[in-house]
Amino acid sequence: MLKATAITHRFGAVKVLDHADLFLAPGQIAGLVGPSGTGKSTLGRILAGHLAPLSGHIEADGAPVGFGPGRPCPVQYAPQASELSIDPRWRVGRILENGGAPDQGMLEALGIRPEWRDRFPRELSGGELARVSLARLVLPTTRYLICDEITAPLDALSAEDMMTALRALARRGMGILVISHNYGFLRRHADLVMQLQHGKFAPAGIA
Repeated sequence: MLKATAITHRFGAVKVLDHADLFLAPGQIAGLVGPSGTGKSTLGRILAGHLAPLSGHIEADGAPVGFGPGRPCPVQYAPQASELSIDPRWRVGRILENGGAPDQGMLEALGIRPEWRDRFPRELSGGELARVSLARLVLPTTRYLICDEITAPLDALSAEDMMTALRALARRGMGILVISHNYGFLRRHADLVMQLQHGKFAPAGIA
């Protein structure tokens, strides 16, 4: 279980998270919706240890999630347009192996085909490249995945394919939080949908 307890964060005088609690179970896909500026991405970065909260703590399977460099975090954060971090001079095989030998079952779950390995990123579609970029974060130590608007740059068909791939990862026991502006999209694909409102969580659709 990924547990975030009493998380508080602010930017200047603006409090974006106010003692917020979040729980994400292994194998669960949860959706998080809300307008821009409500703290969704900030929360995602905090959950993955990229940003320290002003107060509160985070645990993944009973162990605290640290902040800053160190061993691979069990919570990985996938930002929007994460493919921009891929070296366009590398072939896909080298990209996938940059963090170590990838798990074949994970590659199959994400729909990554063996014939892609000899291609350059420019030779893949947007949806294919997004899946390759996501695969770089799914390490043997990864137990939870925070996906921040990763379907936003994709067309409707590619976005559906991405969610099918994420569902396959969830069936392998990975907990996944999908952040999006699109409530209808999350409602179709997530096991539950929350909204961030006044720094705390509420069931989506409640004003």
